Amino acid sequence: MKKQNIYKVLTIFFFVQILFISIISKFPETVELYYSNGIYPTISSIFRKMFGWIPFSIGDIYYSLLGFFLLMSIYRFFRQGFKQIKESLFVFLGYISIFYFLFNLLWGFNYYKDSLFNTLDLEQKEYSLTDLVELTNDLVELTEKTHLFITQSDTAKIVVPASEDWLIEQVHIGYDELSSRFPQFEYRNKSIKKSLFSLPLTYMGFSGYFNPISGEAQVDYLVPKINLPMISSHEVAHQLGYASESEANFVGFLAATHHSNEYFKFSGYSSALRYSIRAVYGMDSIKGRQIIENLPEGIVKTFKESQDFWRSYQNKAEPFFKLFYDNYLKANQQKDGMKGYSKMVGLLVAYREKYRLQ
Repeated sequence: MKKQNIYKVLTIFFFVQILFISIISKFPETVELYYSNGIYPTISSIFRKMFGWIPFSIGDIYYSLLGFFLLMSIYRFFRQGFKQIKESLFVFLGYISIFYFLFNLLWGFNYYKDSLFNTLDLEQKEYSLTDLVELTNDLVELTEKTHLFITQSDTAKIVVPASEDWLIEQVHIGYDELSSRFPQFEYRNKSIKKSLFSLPLTYMGFSGYFNPISGEAQVDYLVPKINLPMISSHEVAHQLGYASESEANFVGFLAATHHSNEYFKFSGYSSALRYSIRAVYGMDSIKGRQIIENLPEGIVKTFKESQDFWRSYQNKAEPFFKLFYDNYLKANQQKDGMKGYSKMVGLLVAYREKYRLQ
């Protein structure tokens, strides 16, 4: 078969894949059974065994090469001129078809799996302001308790004495404890890396990402260290097949707060607290403001450190990167886009009602 015909076949295959995805997305229980609990755990385990022992990020290197290839393709496209546009378009769509196939096979089908509400048997409902306030009060209590245990003072900001490497290395302990209660969260063969692109990620407004092609969880090691346990736990949740950002946030919270280390617990509680306060504020700004004003000074200082960090890296390009990622999420069954990160509040409300927070 001629090379150009291969690209045409791949282009047709691309549209066949889109049709298949639109059909399979209607059957989340089937995806959960045969892919998320069948094929994917084997694929994920193989990748983590292959690349987990390597001290640097293979995924970052892969994306660097992919970016270079795309730039060269664009250069060739314009160099060939208008007559070659049709041929170049088939080549481009052919490569997109291959990438789309690999993305879905290696991880992407997890976007269409069953909800955690169903797999954890949680009640999915419209939560009220009362539900939110009760959740927030519990999180305030747990955050205050952990903060006081660490600092011995309600006015002191938390300073993490451990290194970024140590914090990343300890993430699995939270999952070990969590999986003793919920076996579906078992995490073996660690593969968490400090991203080589941490500085660009920070400027883009992202604290980490999961690479489905290498199976690695990448974290931005420049963030304040108190945020790193929750960020790392979130990215590991993606490794385990929780593609939804709200579910990855929720699973990351569970892993961090089940950890034996108090810094991990604070990272989890404080992250969830910020989301719940924001949700309360959205329903009742006066009540939300009251909760914020009653927080201990030390917790406010710790929150402000994170806020100041991200503000220091804000730039004009950041909204464009977030807009791109927002549309990427919407294209993969997450209709709320980046707002989906905060949707974990619904899971927290339902989890608290059934199991209580710990």
